[in-house]
Amino acid sequence: MKDIRQILQERILVLDGAMGTMLQRYKFTEEDFRGERFKDWEHPLQGNNDLLSLTQPEAIAEVHRKYFAAGADIVETNTFSGTTIAMADYHMEDLVYELNYESARIAKKVADEFTTKEPNKPRFVAGSIGPTNKTASMSPDVNDPGFRAISFDELRIAYKQQVEALLDGGSDILLVETIFDTLNAKAALFAIEEVKEERNIDPPVMVSGTITDASGRTLSGQTAEAFLISISHIPILSVGFNCALGANQLVPHLEVLSSRTDYAVSAHPNAGLPNAFGEYDETPEQMAAQIKEYVEKGLVNIVGGCCGTTPEHITAIADLVKAYTPRNVLVG
Repeated sequence: MKDIRQILQERILVLDGAMGTMLQRYKFTEEDFRGERFKDWEHPLQGNNDLLSLTQPEAIAEVHRKYFAAGADIVETNTFSGTTIAMADYHMEDLVYELNYESARIAKKVADEFTTKEPNKPRFVAGSIGPTNKTASMSPDVNDPGFRAISFDELRIAYKQQVEALLDGGSDILLVETIFDTLNAKAALFAIEEVKEERNIDPPVMVSGTITDASGRTLSGQTAEAFLISISHIPILSVGFNCALGANQLVPHLEVLSSRTDYAVSAHPNAGLPNAFGEYDETPEQMAAQIKEYVEKGLVNIVGGCCGTTPEHITAIADLVKAYTPRNVLVG
């Protein structure tokens, strides 16, 4: 199979859309989340989307299939909350290895199906590493600004377990995404470097931050340039932004990244901003029209969708980017 680093030189790659948006369509009940295996679990499980890789694996495979069929080159594993830290909400810390391993295995099996059918368009699996629900650089208590709910080392250990399972399950890429606290991301990247060294491997690593509002900063207060500088000491495949904003609002921040890095640049924005009901109204055509600005300006190498995006959005994006060349990158 062709190396993704080589393909990035040739064309703009397409990432999948939102797993959560697709899973909502199934309207899974508490019973569905539990399945047979967890029917007597003493805590509520509805909403634990990562668990569906164990209890509803065919639904997860089907979502991946739909995104690959829509034109995605890369799908993300169903592991956004796949750390002991996030799984503590459901008292499922002991399942973390299995959740990540199975999620990666399901995605890889579907990716291989498509690669076999279209060898000239190999499909890749990105092991999704979410931000956790705790921050290492900010206090959750306004009355005690020095307090931290978690330490760097606790994050590193949790991320390392997730990374090992994602790789064992067949992930081709590791994607540290939706970064709102760069210190959390540094713990994840440190853990990845540890695993790379121990196993003598070099999987490509994607890093994607989140600009949280119109101030143009991450939640921990960094501008796009500061975020880039903070993670530039680690060898990565790409750096970019996802979530929080719609495609239009991301443009100036992508311009900053694109002008200041030799890495590939990625973007997977939301389908616009949420409406009063927390839903996303932007149509595939509207979103593609905005992403056209990215490719006309030569800002991106990898593009996809986050909250509210569907296979229809990915098809519109994939059809659009075919006609454009990727920005130049120095790929190691």
